[in-house]
Amino acid sequence: MPRLSRNGARCRISGRDIIHRWEGNPIITVEDIPFRCNSVFNAASTMCDGEYILLLRVEDLRGRSVFALARSDDGYHFSVEPEPVMEPSDVEPFKTYEKRGIEDPRITEIDGIYHIMYTAYSEYGPCLALATTLDFKTFTRFGIISEPDNKDGVLFPKKIGGRYARLDRPHSALGNMWLSYSDDLRMWGDSRVVMTGCGGRWDCDRIGASAPPIETPEGWLEIYHGVKMTSGGPVYRLGVALLDLEDPSIVLVRSAIPILSPREYYERIGDVGNVVFSCGTIAHGHNGNLMVYYGAGDTCICVGTTSVEELICRCMESDALDQAA
Repeated sequence: MPRLSRNGARCRISGRDIIHRWEGNPIITVEDIPFRCNSVFNAASTMCDGEYILLLRVEDLRGRSVFALARSDDGYHFSVEPEPVMEPSDVEPFKTYEKRGIEDPRITEIDGIYHIMYTAYSEYGPCLALATTLDFKTFTRFGIISEPDNKDGVLFPKKIGGRYARLDRPHSALGNMWLSYSDDLRMWGDSRVVMTGCGGRWDCDRIGASAPPIETPEGWLEIYHGVKMTSGGPVYRLGVALLDLEDPSIVLVRSAIPILSPREYYERIGDVGNVVFSCGTIAHGHNGNLMVYYGAGDTCICVGTTSVEELICRCMESDALDQAA
């Protein structure tokens, strides 16, 4: 029998995880990349002119990460373009801060412009960087938009209080999720902490934003990743939280359990084992059906399905159980 959440929505009880894996996973492996490379990691996602778009992080033979573009008519079967669409820049001022690669993009569409927030990596550490495109054919770099040692930047799909907003993870060793604001997408500040790891639980050692937030009547729905260190190494899982619509630094509810854990062979075995890591989702229709694209084992790209309603329901349900414990 389905359970009822606090808002009356019905939660399904089926499967091992709240995100349901597609039986055809993985959808992209290194064998699907037309140019020579070592591995394919994580994928940002969006819709553009009726096509499903994935922006893939791919490690080239030199060990640097570049971005490749994949297109699909159905969201499951993708064709990857023959050459990278973005590589570490050879032009200053971008070159200095991208020498070791460009990593883990996230795509947010605002007023017809696709904003790509990604990690620029160099000998000086990771920094957040921003690029834009209208058609995924030509890309314009903004450059570095954070201080060093910052990752997992995701841009909200609309202004909040008249300002752009983003989630990020400064000081990676601490592994906390923060919120920052900007008037022009370049200069960021008014920063405040949003979430930290929950001691002893599945996300106790490090957390960070995954996909760009989704606006719902209940709040901003944020899928995030959490890390727990074990004797065999780190385990990466996905969780979900609801943030206040007007002040996203306020966490309304947060799932006490993960919504996706590494279980399948392609998630447990790879360049880095025991990893599920999402950088993008695509929502469909008024019922909120959701496709979640995630990297598995730092070796391939997969897709799972759920719904916005299901995630909100599970978030509220597990939060209620957590408070009762």
